[in-house]
Amino acid sequence: MIIKVPGINGLNKTKGCEKAPNEILNSLKNIYSNESGKIINNLDLEEIHLDNSNLELSNNLIYKNALEIFEEQPKIIFLGGDHSISYSLTKAFLEHCKTLEKKSCLIVFDAHPDLMSPMKEPTHEEWLRKVINKGFPIENILLVGTRNFYKDELKFLKQNKIQIISMNQLLDNLEDSCDIIMEFARGKELYVSIDIDVIDPAFAPGTGYCEPGGLSTREFLYIIQRINKIKNLRAVDIVEINPKKDFNNMTIKLGAKILGELI
Repeated sequence: MIIKVPGINGLNKTKGCEKAPNEILNSLKNIYSNESGKIINNLDLEEIHLDNSNLELSNNLIYKNALEIFEEQPKIIFLGGDHSISYSLTKAFLEHCKTLEKKSCLIVFDAHPDLMSPMKEPTHEEWLRKVINKGFPIENILLVGTRNFYKDELKFLKQNKIQIISMNQLLDNLEDSCDIIMEFARGKELYVSIDIDVIDPAFAPGTGYCEPGGLSTREFLYIIQRINKIKNLRAVDIVEINPKKDFNNMTIKLGAKILGELI
């Protein structure tokens, strides 16, 4: 199931990301099959309808809807929106896993750790710290491709010993890094969060915080194709694609390509 979640709370820095789900799905119409040869058609689509002027209501709607969807669907792809939506989604995922008495696992692909001190309704810059505060087990969180940190975030990472696969480690041996990622997820229910800025802005310029030195499109597609083979992959979100900041629809097309590989 594909769920559109057009939520934004980026302090006016992510305005435009709410348009990404429809743009990605429109672009997906031009991808007739993924690279494994699976035909892309008859998609099961839903939307969580949000009022971005009421953040508390939006977060509650995302949480409640996601909790119901996790109970009904074996695998879900959420299309954002900015990264603030991942707070309510992963909070619901954590609650769902507790109900099943299963271990929850969160792997985040992002140029930034998103670990600033959280606001009441977390933005895209501190959603991960907020969900940690809500009880997501730190030992089951893995950051991948992170390459720009605030001082406070570095302190929090070191104090809590959050695991990171750096960009240099990724590129040193991509296959081995994927093996590490897959081993990390073994025996747990897996949620994967994809901030498009993990990819180099040369390939994905349509995002709010472009960070040089990211992955290439081909490298990231290889990683996603490996992750999609994990049997306990339960959910993926794709966030921070901003059509207003895109160039020649490069980032929208990439979002559609990633989505196609996950189907």
